[in-house]
Amino acid sequence: MNYLLGTSMATVTEALLKLDAHERECAVRMESIEEKFQRIEKRFDEGSAKFDRFDRVARGMYVLIIGLYCVEKFT
Repeated sequence: MNYLLGTSMATVTEALLKLDAHERECAVRMESIEEKFQRIEKRFDEGSAKFDRFDRVARGMYVLIIGLYCVEKFT
Protein backbone atom coordinates (compact mmCIF):
# COMPACT_ATOMS: atom_id res chain seq x y z
CA MET A 1 0.00 0.00 0.00
CA ASN A 2 3.00 2.31 -0.12
CA TYR A 3 1.98 3.49 -3.57
CA LEU A 4 -1.13 5.16 -2.09
CA LEU A 5 0.76 7.33 0.37
CA GLY A 6 1.49 10.03 -2.21
CA THR A 7 -2.00 10.15 -3.72
CA SER A 8 -4.49 12.73 -2.62
CA MET A 9 -8.04 11.93 -1.57
CA ALA A 10 -9.32 13.89 -4.60
CA THR A 11 -7.38 11.59 -6.94
CA VAL A 12 -8.81 8.48 -5.29
CA THR A 13 -12.32 9.93 -5.38
CA GLU A 14 -11.86 10.85 -9.04
CA ALA A 15 -10.68 7.32 -9.82
CA LEU A 16 -13.71 5.83 -8.06
CA LEU A 17 -16.05 8.14 -9.98
CA LYS A 18 -14.43 7.12 -13.26
CA LEU A 19 -14.72 3.46 -12.28
CA ASP A 20 -18.43 3.89 -11.50
CA ALA A 21 -19.00 5.63 -14.83
CA HIS A 22 -17.12 2.86 -16.61
CA GLU A 23 -19.24 0.18 -14.93
CA ARG A 24 -22.45 1.97 -15.91
CA GLU A 25 -21.25 2.24 -19.51
CA CYS A 26 -20.37 -1.45 -19.56
CA ALA A 27 -23.80 -2.36 -18.16
CA VAL A 28 -25.49 -0.39 -20.96
CA ARG A 29 -23.25 -2.03 -23.55
CA MET A 30 -23.95 -5.52 -22.20
CA GLU A 31 -27.70 -4.84 -22.26
CA SER A 32 -27.40 -3.83 -25.92
CA ILE A 33 -25.43 -6.98 -26.73
CA GLU A 34 -28.01 -9.15 -24.95
CA GLU A 35 -30.81 -7.55 -27.00
CA LYS A 36 -28.89 -8.28 -30.22
CA PHE A 37 -28.39 -11.92 -29.20
CA GLN A 38 -32.12 -12.24 -28.48
CA ARG A 39 -32.98 -10.86 -31.94
CA ILE A 40 -30.52 -13.26 -33.58
CA GLU A 41 -31.94 -16.20 -31.63
CA LYS A 42 -35.47 -15.22 -32.70
CA ARG A 43 -34.38 -15.12 -36.35
CA PHE A 44 -32.79 -18.57 -36.02
CA ASP A 45 -36.02 -19.93 -34.56
CA GLU A 46 -38.04 -18.42 -37.41
CA GLY A 47 -35.59 -19.83 -39.95
CA SER A 48 -35.83 -23.24 -38.32
CA ALA A 49 -39.62 -23.20 -38.66
CA LYS A 50 -39.33 -22.24 -42.34
CA PHE A 51 -36.81 -25.01 -42.93
CA ASP A 52 -39.12 -27.55 -41.26
CA ARG A 53 -41.92 -26.57 -43.65
CA PHE A 54 -39.56 -26.83 -46.62
CA ASP A 55 -38.38 -30.24 -45.42
CA ARG A 56 -41.97 -31.54 -45.25
CA VAL A 57 -42.71 -30.23 -48.75
CA ALA A 58 -39.53 -31.81 -50.14
CA ARG A 59 -40.34 -35.18 -48.56
CA GLY A 60 -43.86 -34.97 -49.96
CA MET A 61 -42.45 -34.34 -53.42
CA TYR A 62 -40.22 -37.42 -53.13
CA VAL A 63 -43.21 -39.55 -52.16
CA LEU A 64 -45.24 -38.11 -55.04
CA ILE A 65 -42.49 -38.72 -57.61
CA ILE A 66 -41.82 -42.27 -56.44
CA GLY A 67 -45.56 -42.97 -56.28
CA LEU A 68 -46.15 -41.69 -59.80
CA TYR A 69 -43.19 -43.71 -61.08
CA CYS A 70 -44.58 -46.88 -59.46
CA VAL A 71 -48.07 -46.23 -60.86
CA GLU A 72 -46.68 -45.75 -64.37
CA LYS A 73 -44.31 -48.72 -64.13
CA PHE A 74 -46.84 -51.24 -62.81
CA THR A 75 -49.98 -50.26 -64.72
